[in-house]
Amino acid sequence: MTSVGKENSFLIYKGINFLKQRLLLSTLSGKPIQVREIRALDETNPGLQGYEMSLLQLLDKVTNGTRTRVERDGCSFVYQPGLLAGGTINHDCDPGRGIGYYLDVLLALGPFCKNPLQVTLTGVTNSKECPSVDHIKASAMPTLKRFLLVDDGLELKILKRGMMPDGGGEITFRCPVRKQLKAIQCTKQSMVKRIRGTAYCCKVSPAMANRAVEHAKGVMLNFLPDVYINTDQHKGKRSGNSPGYGINLVAETTDGTCFAAEALCKTMDQPGNPSIPEDVGRDAGMRLLDEIYRGGCVDSAFQWLVALYMALAQKDVSKFLIGPLSQYTIYFLQHLREFFGITFKLENAVEDEGEELIEGDELAGSNKVTLTCVGIGYSNYSKRVN
Repeated sequence: MTSVGKENSFLIYKGINFLKQRLLLSTLSGKPIQVREIRALDETNPGLQGYEMSLLQLLDKVTNGTRTRVERDGCSFVYQPGLLAGGTINHDCDPGRGIGYYLDVLLALGPFCKNPLQVTLTGVTNSKECPSVDHIKASAMPTLKRFLLVDDGLELKILKRGMMPDGGGEITFRCPVRKQLKAIQCTKQSMVKRIRGTAYCCKVSPAMANRAVEHAKGVMLNFLPDVYINTDQHKGKRSGNSPGYGINLVAETTDGTCFAAEALCKTMDQPGNPSIPEDVGRDAGMRLLDEIYRGGCVDSAFQWLVALYMALAQKDVSKFLIGPLSQYTIYFLQHLREFFGITFKLENAVEDEGEELIEGDELAGSNKVTLTCVGIGYSNYSKRVN
């Protein structure tokens, strides 16, 4: 259940849906929020979960002056954001969610901090509940580069891998600061020129990764001849605390757009028979083909990130071509209107722009949407006083 209202300058929400969106936009806009009735009807696990508390703790480290008050039963809390400070941060992520759950928040906040972010996160690097660090590195990082005038200092490194349920992975993330993001025009879909990938395994036989690679390539070679998937085997301390394997595939287009997809084996705590590497490889290949079919100039998992950057960019028109809107993006656009008062113009790109949109009829795929808005000219006031 979700609702919104206002009370004493607070935005009031009921339920835990889209908590990350609300915390992120509250931090950027400076508008405090109150969230009530968090899993109030759940008799076994009411209130905030460990990974949600961990996200609140991370936001407290990134900012200066943030005040968070959680009720004793955990079923409601008040969040009053402070100033984005940035700097060097170390955070142990709750293994209830992958590192990607926390990292995409930092990716959105990073350019607007007072000091460049240098973050070390530990926990689960690859999980099914959220984009993995490989997915973020392949797709979200190039998206941010489009909006940064200079991308010096933008870096994501995977030092250790950690699988569900016990994690043990470690990554470092560096992000430069900018006074403003630039408005961009990205309205043409280009052709896929190559497919790359990484098959990784931790505390299991390397043959698992090799078998997954073979069947992923079997799917992708029917689509494109330029396919290369490397294996990434971790041993000892670099392999985390739980066994597992998976594969991440990336399709790169001629203009630098990257579509990514990933498939993982079942973890030890999941019911049913263990995963078969052949099925994991085929699953990853089919998911990547689905992303390519959806098309646009950004991966479907990070449509919301494009919308955020467009909204906060310079006071100029930004246009961006995306595939069919995901449910997550639809709610994010609604939250952007609530926190920043900005609305987007959505157009059916195929009908409105015709054949000029793409470089060939075979690239049409699913119906595309053109997002258009005028940025609010969000300024990094913290950077101004440096």
